[in-house]
Amino acid sequence: MRGIKVLIFCCFAALSTAGLAQRDFSQVEITTHRLADNLYYLKGAGGNIGMLVGEDGVFLIDDQFAPLTEKILAAISAVTDQPVRFVFNTHHHGDHTGGNQNLGKAGAVIVAHENVRVLLIKGIEGLLEEWAHQRRSPRGDIDQLLTADQRAGLPVLTYKDSVHFHLNGENIHAFYNGPGHTSGDSFVHFQNANVIHTGDVFRTTGYPFVDGKASGSFLGILASYEMLLEISNPDTVFLPGHGVPSGQDDIREQLEMLYTIRDRVKTGINDGLNLERIQSTNPTAEYDDRWAGGKVKGPDLVKVVYNELIYK
Repeated sequence: MRGIKVLIFCCFAALSTAGLAQRDFSQVEITTHRLADNLYYLKGAGGNIGMLVGEDGVFLIDDQFAPLTEKILAAISAVTDQPVRFVFNTHHHGDHTGGNQNLGKAGAVIVAHENVRVLLIKGIEGLLEEWAHQRRSPRGDIDQLLTADQRAGLPVLTYKDSVHFHLNGENIHAFYNGPGHTSGDSFVHFQNANVIHTGDVFRTTGYPFVDGKASGSFLGILASYEMLLEISNPDTVFLPGHGVPSGQDDIREQLEMLYTIRDRVKTGINDGLNLERIQSTNPTAEYDDRWAGGKVKGPDLVKVVYNELIYK
């Protein structure tokens, strides 16, 4: 752990993004919650972290923000003395991948869908411009322009459809579920424990968020919810990217709500109404008290649904 802390200090010194510089993480507490015998989740600031422990090492799902890595490692060390062996990214957003560089430098193998790596590279400031300036071929290797620190924060193992892990007595099936929250979403199914980490596709804190800049899809989220019901049973626990562990009934409740909103928007389109007219009918009215408290408000969701239906 001492070596890891030295690496963390070096990474902290390198932080320069305005968002992190303005945010105070000093009061954030990392809390540990058990899901099964050797399966936990950590809450702090950012997405829920899944954690499988055992003599084969620690398997993490997502890693929140870089300034929290030391606190996250302290929470892990309270449960096990084994090192972090794998970090699996459910998607590319910084509240789920911010600790990648710290943990990658400390020796963890970072794994994600191939689109996550692409999106993380696109998010490195100035990199694509430099690549274009040097007139590299689209077939060229952009990795040549990455610094060692930048490479440490990227997945070193990527997959297209699915990947399996077998460690700590658990069979882990991680698989791509198509565009939804982003174009790089994965579900992680702990098959023996009957627990599925959903990333941000499913959340209990508000309406689903479709990241249009990352080719997300509202209809893809519906398909992903349907998939979750198909691969689960009444005893399955779903760990959302944000919120609390849930069951099939929670998935169904949200799915029925999203079907209703979709159908109301579709009816408005069929009646010749434009977006503003449809928004004025308030298709989300009875759901807003429960679900509009997060980033996505009712009119925002209606706009996403409208644009996807009108242009599909």
